[in-house]
Amino acid sequence: MLRIGNGYDVHQLKDEIDLWLGGIKIDSPKGAVAHSDGDVLIHAICDALLGAAALNDIGHHFPDNNEKYKNIDSKILLKKVVDLLACNSFAIVNIDSIICLQQPKLKPFITDMQKCLAKVMNIDAHRVSIKATTTEKLGFVGREEGIAAYAVVLIEKV
Repeated sequence: MLRIGNGYDVHQLKDEIDLWLGGIKIDSPKGAVAHSDGDVLIHAICDALLGAAALNDIGHHFPDNNEKYKNIDSKILLKKVVDLLACNSFAIVNIDSIICLQQPKLKPFITDMQKCLAKVMNIDAHRVSIKATTTEKLGFVGREEGIAAYAVVLIEKV
């Protein structure tokens, strides 16, 4: 049995905060304001995986009012989600994702993000698609006030 899930995450951007995407630190003057490290890509992927397995959402499992998750590395959350899927007999088939950010340009970081995420999820990097886009200076992303990520996943019962 195959199941599809989608995820979305958004965070405000502020000066002098680290920007983490796909598990790696990106050189940027602005970073995501968040309870955790603010990795919108990982958060969107977690929500998509949890949704596909009908296991609630990231906020249910890792609430932002719990100090246990304050400044947590989102790769830890992703690993916990993957383990939860395995406990429910699900395996990841593939992930397709989009990061919406006006700047910096993310093309130089995509391969490293794919490798990092694949390692955390224990899947081949070719199963992880990451695309990046600007919003042509439109909306909160275009005004560099925020960052957003979308993810679609396919999982299978094993």
